[in-house]
Amino acid sequence: MQVIGITGQTGAGKSTVCLALKKRGWAHIDADRVAKNLYIPGLPLVGRLAAAFGSQILTTDGHVDRDALAKAAFSSKKALETLNAIVHPAVTAAVRGQLHAYERAGVETVLLDAIALFESGEDALCTRTVAVVAPAEVRLARILARDGVSEETARRRIEAQHTEDWYCARCDAVIRNYPPYALEEEIRRVFPV
Repeated sequence: MQVIGITGQTGAGKSTVCLALKKRGWAHIDADRVAKNLYIPGLPLVGRLAAAFGSQILTTDGHVDRDALAKAAFSSKKALETLNAIVHPAVTAAVRGQLHAYERAGVETVLLDAIALFESGEDALCTRTVAVVAPAEVRLARILARDGVSEETARRRIEAQHTEDWYCARCDAVIRNYPPYALEEEIRRVFPV
């Protein structure tokens, strides 16, 4: 089974690229969605996060308040490292489980959409890795339109991530998802039909 890691900065268009490639019949694992499914009250991940960041990241019914967690996690480099040390192993274990299920089902190609593909070590699960890139101002506009957050919050997310060069240096290929490049042409360049 071929596992293609799709990564890049927030707002670059990883999900858009994966959506286009799913039309080829390829399976898709969204590591962010996998993570969200681990944020259920009573699961070990929630307890570990509350222990590390305080009960203020929880709602009154025990759910993780994503905005409060983001504010705490993006407050410093050390806080972000703490978040990653807690979340990455749990997400990677769940991703491995999904990959095994796809393999047992005879799936030939799986897209692993993961912003933290390298930081989590999930790149080791991949046959090939692809960075999706776009300039910071393009990503900022997309984040603001998509997430309904303040510009300050969006910029803080962008600043907390690695540079485009960091992703490009680690990946086997790059898809440019911004004008003047046509996304479909970029996808065909990297993934010829």
